Amino acid sequence: MFGTSLSGRPRPFDPVLARANEIILGKSAEIRQAAACLLAGGHLLIEDLPGLGKTTLAQTLARLLGLQFSRIQFTSDLLPADITGVSIFDREKSEFRFLPGPVFSQLILADEINRATPKTQSALLEAMEEGQVTAEGETRPLPHPFFVIATQNPAHQIGTFPLPESQLDRFLMRLELGYPDRAAERRLLASGGQRELLGRLTPLLAASALPGLQHEVAAIHAAGPLIDYVQALIEASRQNPAFQHGLSPRAGLGLLAAARAWAWLAGRDMVLPDDVQAVLPAVARHRLRSAQGSGHASREDIAALIRGVAIP
Repeated sequence: MFGTSLSGRPRPFDPVLARANEIILGKSAEIRQAAACLLAGGHLLIEDLPGLGKTTLAQTLARLLGLQFSRIQFTSDLLPADITGVSIFDREKSEFRFLPGPVFSQLILADEINRATPKTQSALLEAMEEGQVTAEGETRPLPHPFFVIATQNPAHQIGTFPLPESQLDRFLMRLELGYPDRAAERRLLASGGQRELLGRLTPLLAASALPGLQHEVAAIHAAGPLIDYVQALIEASRQNPAFQHGLSPRAGLGLLAAARAWAWLAGRDMVLPDDVQAVLPAVARHRLRSAQGSGHASREDIAALIRGVAIP
């Protein structure tokens, strides 16, 4: 019904994934999800404790893909203009000149985004949604490709401001890296850390190639029964008493986009239900809030949602 034939085309992301796995040890699934998010044209939120490799993952992807990289350290006193830019008066020309902020890069690391106030967090909303920034009364386009990786600390930590639902919805996927397994941590301890390897990384893909790859991903075929399956999952989330509310149509579009990227990374030219199930937790968990008032949906909630919907 869905088909499983391979397209036979080369898989240009395989070297990128392999090299990234040499830097971030024991996290191959999470690296693959981050790559799928980028290829789907979305933005990525990584939530976890400090010291688990969130920043290293962002820097690794930027270097391997040849992307112009900016890191914005979010703090409680950060202002929107510190992100978007500001106009200064040029005495020689007797006019104001706009100085672009760090958001004018191809890959942005919004580090510890939930340590800034909601007003500052919202400075990224237009950039993430529309690929442009309006500052000083003028709208300016951002580079293409444009990809935001935001990290946030767990909400229970001191000095954090929860991201509003509108901000969370701008992120296509949300990941948790977690602790490395025993073997990976042993390699990490024996090597003294992997961060110094970042300086030796060279691009394996040109940044100019990414838009073409993203277009190829968007063209991956999703059969009618597959779309029926995605719609059934969305409707089930709305009817599930475990959640305060269900997934929106925009979440459904994001789920399909992420599933297409997952299929493309596997070398297939069509989406399978397995692809949808693989990306659903990362796409849905930050969009679904538990009806018990205990935060966002758990992995168990998403697993139950998947089990409750039959594959057509």
